[in-house]
Amino acid sequence: MDAPGLGGLNWAVIIIYLLATLGIGVWFTRRASGGTEEFFKASGRIPAWAAGFSIYATTLSAITYMSTPEQAFLADWSYAAGNIAIFAIVPLLVIFYIPFFRKLDVTTAYEYLEERFGPSIRVIGSVLFVLFHIGRVAIVIYLPTLAISSVTDINPALVAGAVGVLSVVYTFLGGIEGVIWSDVVQGIILLVGAAVILVFGIMALDGGLATVVTDAAANDKFISADNWKFGGAAAAIPIVFLGSVFNNLHQYTASQDVVQRYQTTDSPKSTARSLIVNGFLALLTIPLFYGIGTVLFSFYKHSQALPEGFNTSALVPYFAVTALPAGVSGLLIAAIFAAAQSTISSSLNSISACVTVDIRDRFFPPKTGQARTGVGFSRAVIVIVGVLSVSVALYLSATDQAQTWDLFLSITGLFGVPLAGVFALGIFTKRANTSGVLAGLVVGAGLAWFVQERAGLTPFAVSTVAFIGAMIFGYLISLLTGTFGPRSGHDVLPLTIYAKRAAYTRRVPTNPAEAVAASAATANSAPSIGSHPTDSRAASTAVKTNDKQGHDHD
Repeated sequence: MDAPGLGGLNWAVIIIYLLATLGIGVWFTRRASGGTEEFFKASGRIPAWAAGFSIYATTLSAITYMSTPEQAFLADWSYAAGNIAIFAIVPLLVIFYIPFFRKLDVTTAYEYLEERFGPSIRVIGSVLFVLFHIGRVAIVIYLPTLAISSVTDINPALVAGAVGVLSVVYTFLGGIEGVIWSDVVQGIILLVGAAVILVFGIMALDGGLATVVTDAAANDKFISADNWKFGGAAAAIPIVFLGSVFNNLHQYTASQDVVQRYQTTDSPKSTARSLIVNGFLALLTIPLFYGIGTVLFSFYKHSQALPEGFNTSALVPYFAVTALPAGVSGLLIAAIFAAAQSTISSSLNSISACVTVDIRDRFFPPKTGQARTGVGFSRAVIVIVGVLSVSVALYLSATDQAQTWDLFLSITGLFGVPLAGVFALGIFTKRANTSGVLAGLVVGAGLAWFVQERAGLTPFAVSTVAFIGAMIFGYLISLLTGTFGPRSGHDVLPLTIYAKRAAYTRRVPTNPAEAVAASAATANSAPSIGSHPTDSRAASTAVKTNDKQGHDHD
């Protein structure tokens, strides 16, 4: 297939967009340099609507922008049950999950895991997130690379480098605040771009919308009776919905890129409002992106045929460049860039947060006891991960991967969903313990691999097995090890739904460096002249009382 090319006007639109996103990062550079609280949490000053838009743009990546229309083009709208699942879990998140993240004032989601289960589970959760998102960033870089490479003769390495490097630069400069406001701009662009494709596609057909509906009904492109049957050729909607619930629980409770947004607003109520905004935007995605696939099915059925051997993952950009006016097609390619970059920047900042907070600050606090205030290390992590992800994206491009939506869902079900089961065990049970949830995590991942490789189930069924397997085995093994194993004196009941409103004193300080300094001061210094001796005795009594609060670590 000869590449049709973009043309000067389209390139101008794309370059203007890329420079604008870079400018947002530059604008927030000074604030982001104020310390890790600014760099990772924006000191809680993000409006609820912007945080919700950012969550939406982060979760709606180039994978959605290109692969959701591909799914509707090749099959039907059954996967839209996943978008409904997002909206359905919002009450669950607001009532049962958000209070614990806000109570602990976490920077990363995995701080909850340490408070509930200990440092080993925190490290495992954080490392799993980092590894998974390096792969996710690579896939998200690969898709716009595929888009541009399919319509121009530009070297894929140059495209991947441009997408990845620009994302790294504005994430490096602006921190989470720059990322969120970039997400807002990118979210608007990608929604407008999708609407433009939908309108132009319908207008290009004789009969317009009536033709689209007729073709879709005749070819079962919406929802048919087969979509409600188990084991049929069509995707079963109940399985899609249930698997999507568990996939979304992973993303909204165990994935740092989304959980990090919960701390960028000023209150739990604002966080709840941000999730409601995101839920409504997820519903809007259904007619937009599945509609695009259905419209393009009619377009290539009546107007012209796709080239032989065409990779359908490039369906949207191919239509944009070959069927839309110059300038408009450039906007569409920019929208694909926007969808990719919003996800890339979020993942890069969140990976940096995990490496900085969960690894460096937790286990290697400065010996001086002075808290670190610079963000140089955090920015270095962003650069390293960006380079690695671009390298993996180039491999995907060289091997011409297709149907990346199923690829992404399979990876999520195998590695991410069992971790969501660990969070659920911590919040909804009193008896879950470290040994149990670790075993449940391993068993859940093992079951996911088995049903994926041997049973040939859909990615949604894999996610269902992974989550339920991790919870059931995690709980049963916790019961066994809790009966015969040692008991912990640390009270974790306030970290469960059974004492959700109870106050909780962290056993792991928010700033380990301050704990080092306090410990050194207690051990090496005597009361100073003018100090009141009862102050130190009161502090000591408080510590002992906290240590003696008796509740099994279960």
